[in-house]
Parts: sequence; structure tokens; C-alpha cells
Amino acid sequence: MADKKVRVRFAPSPTGGLHLGGVRTVLFNYLFAKQHGGDFVLRIEDTDQSRYVAGAEEYIMECLNWCGLIPDESPAVGGKYAPYRQSERKAIYREYAERLVMQGHAYYAFDTPDELDKNRKEIPNFQYGHAYRDTLRNSLTLKQAQVDQLLKDGEPHVIRIKMPVDETIHFEDMIRGHVSFNTSESDDKVLLKADGMPTYHLAVVVDDYLMKITHAFRGEEWLPSAPIHLLLWGYLGWRADMPQWAHLPLILKPDGHGKLSKRDGARLGFPVYAMSWLDEKTGELTPGFRELGFLPEAFLNLLAMLGWNDGTNEEIFSLDELVGKFSIERVNKGGAKFDYEKAKWFNSEWIKKSEAGSLKSEVRKVFEDKGVVVPDSDYFLTVIDLVKERCTLLPDFYQQSAYFFEQPREYDLAAVKPKWTDTKTDFFKSFITMLGNAEPSILGPELEIAFKALAEEQGIKPGELMLPLRIMLVGGKFGPHVFDIAVILGLTETIARIEKALPIFSE
Repeated sequence: MADKKVRVRFAPSPTGGLHLGGVRTVLFNYLFAKQHGGDFVLRIEDTDQSRYVAGAEEYIMECLNWCGLIPDESPAVGGKYAPYRQSERKAIYREYAERLVMQGHAYYAFDTPDELDKNRKEIPNFQYGHAYRDTLRNSLTLKQAQVDQLLKDGEPHVIRIKMPVDETIHFEDMIRGHVSFNTSESDDKVLLKADGMPTYHLAVVVDDYLMKITHAFRGEEWLPSAPIHLLLWGYLGWRADMPQWAHLPLILKPDGHGKLSKRDGARLGFPVYAMSWLDEKTGELTPGFRELGFLPEAFLNLLAMLGWNDGTNEEIFSLDELVGKFSIERVNKGGAKFDYEKAKWFNSEWIKKSEAGSLKSEVRKVFEDKGVVVPDSDYFLTVIDLVKERCTLLPDFYQQSAYFFEQPREYDLAAVKPKWTDTKTDFFKSFITMLGNAEPSILGPELEIAFKALAEEQGIKPGELMLPLRIMLVGGKFGPHVFDIAVILGLTETIARIEKALPIFSE
């Protein structure tokens, strides 16, 4: 396989929101492919039509677009191995299922759902496998003539793999090393359903073979299915073309006990989906990282660090840097605990290092959602640069800088009224006069010097006046250096805000 072009795939089911663990699987696939000059394929595994959700496929592709993990081949862009939806490949799978039956590696099972339910109720831990298959209604127990007649009559049936008894099979996992299984621990999984659709087990093997997938990255929850897949690769004569597997560690709850779920996010107050997902059946809206104000760069960065590191103490990586540094050998075997505070730290670091121009469209949307129109100007970029160090999530830009675009609607009077005096009123009247005579190009440090000199001249400690000035300009006890705020607002607007607030403070 060393001489083959690297081809990897992400094959989600369109059944709902995209969990951050799924995006991490995409990321590791993408990094590996791009590092080796290979192809990243998106394949939609929609064979279980009972769980199919309208709009979920489009949602998945929008998530990948937001993250910048663009597939080389997909249902949207096509490719030479199309179609990329399994429901559109339905006719392909029966041929291989029938071949397995002919070889004696699979069989027809005619048991009805009611008959199987009866067995499950009457037999503890019932499994359709070597222990019970000879007592059930299938082509292993029926005479060939009966089987032929049932098939001719269109009797509903499935095709099941015939798992061998007490055989050990093994493979080398790129993360876990040597892995082995006893075949008796697996039941006879359905390969082809009664509606002619394949199950995951058959479809993933057939499609990986036909699409020439060389490496398969998937979550460790799929390890129990590995023996079925190994056998199918062998039974179909494709073992030499089987992709190398890497079973990724789970993303765990913050306490480390169990896989992180949507319920954990709801319970603890953080997102677990890449983007918000609305369940049209229940009306339930599950929030996503994008809508809560995460940058895609930060989202990918935090996912990369869940179970991988480059061997240094460095934690901030761009996607291009990750492509260069990623190695599957440094992916941990153990699960990684999700820490939302650390996730927010990644976002704040990315906001700090991002140029204002790259942030402006997202920040403008934050303001528009609040009904505030912001100008597409150098003024807007200056504001972003001034406050970005104080922002953890994108919505923080509104709280930290809304006062640059609209005058305060209310003031934190409790912080100033108890200590307000007529002397302070007189000072600010003098300060207004001083501002009116100042050069419009005055800088923050110069304005601060003039402010403090005026305070000393009037016998007031400058520290007693700084907080009132801030509250006059922004409405509360927050924001960057107050004289930088005044300079960016401009002297005319600064005067107007002081004149508006002074009577309220003096009441």
C-alpha cells in the first residue's frame, strides 16, 4: 500500500447534529491526507432510512465549510468514484452480499421481527450467532428447495454474515498497535436488510474498496465491529487492499467518566456540536460552537489538542501548521477530557492573534444581531484592535465596544453618585472647555497628562475622576484605557457624552 496515493474518508450518517468528536475525526483525516498529498473524501452513509433527517446532509457540509475542512470529493462536488451517497449506490451491494452467500460466508435469514422479539424475551442475552443460528429460520436450517421457493415468492429476508466459531483474527492499528479478537464474541450481523439496503458493515467495506480508501480513521467505539470488517475484506478477496485503520480515542466528559454527550453539554452549559442544530421533530435547539462565538481556527485548534500533541509545550497551531506537524504516532490511546474553560482560552488566544480585518465580518454580525449598524471603516477596525484582548467569545465584542457606536443608555450611578460633589461637576465643566480648545489629533497619553494637570490645578486627586469619566463615556466600569476610548470617540463625541451625563451625575 506504500506506493498508493493516500485516500481517506469521513462517512457520517445524516441523522442530526455533528458532534465535536466527529469533527475531530474529520480533522485527523484531513491532516493526514494533506500531509501526504492525498485526497479527503466525504461519503454520506444514509443506508438507515428510518433514521434519516432532512437537512442533516447539508448541515454536515456547512459544518465542514465553516471549519475550512473542504473535501476533495463529496456529494456536492462529485468525483470519479461517485455517487457518494450510499442510498444512491444501493444496487451495488446486493452483488457482494449474494457472493458471500454463494461462498458459504453468509446466509439468508427469514425470521420475522416478531419471531426475533420472542427469542429475545425468552432467551437471556440472545444473539443471532453460532449458539442459536441452527435453531432459527434461515438457509442454514431450511432445505435448498424451501429456500429457493421463499426467495421466488419474495419472502422478506436479510443476509447475515456467518461468523466462524472460536477463531482469532487480528490486525495492526495505527494507534493501538496489535489488536486481536475471538470470532465467537461477535454475532452474525445483518449485511443486507430486507429493503435491499446494506448495513454499515457491508457498505463500509464495499465502498472503501471501490473508492480505493487507504487509511480509515474512526472512533474507538467501532473497535467491536472490526472482526466483522476484517472477515469481509478477506472473504471478498480484498485483504491486500484493506485500508490501515486507526481507532481514535474518545472525547470524555469533563470528569473523565464516559463519552461526552449532548446531554452533558446541556447539563453543564457548553456546546458539543460544531454548529447549532434544530431538531424539527421536537423543536429542540442544541447550541453549537459557531453560534456561541468560536472562531473556526480556535475550534480546530482545541480539537487537535484533544488526544494529540506535537511533543512540545506549544498549543496554538493554525491549520497549515497542524498539517505540517501532525503525526498519527502522537495520538494518545486513552480518552481526552473535554475542558470548556480551556476551549474558551483557545478562542481568546485566536481572537488576540487575529487581525482586525479577518474579524470584522463576524464582529459586524454580532452588532447587527443586536440591531446596531457599524461602519465598514478604519474606525471599526481600530475599535476591534483596541478591545480584542478583552474578548473571549465573539459576542463579547458587543459588550466591550458597543459604546463606540452608540451613546450609553444607562449609567452605573451606584459607582459614582455616593461620592459625587459640586467640585467634580466644576472639574468636568472645565474639562469640557479644555477639550474644546484641544487639537483634534491629540493622542491618549497627551490627553491623560492634560487631564491630570487640570485635576491637580483644581485640587482633586485624578484617581477620583477617572472612574466617573469612564462611566460617562461607556456607561460602566469596563473597557480599555479611558483616554484611548476618548481619543477614538473623538473630542466632539467625548464632549457630548460628558455634557449628557453630567446633569444625571449631579442630581
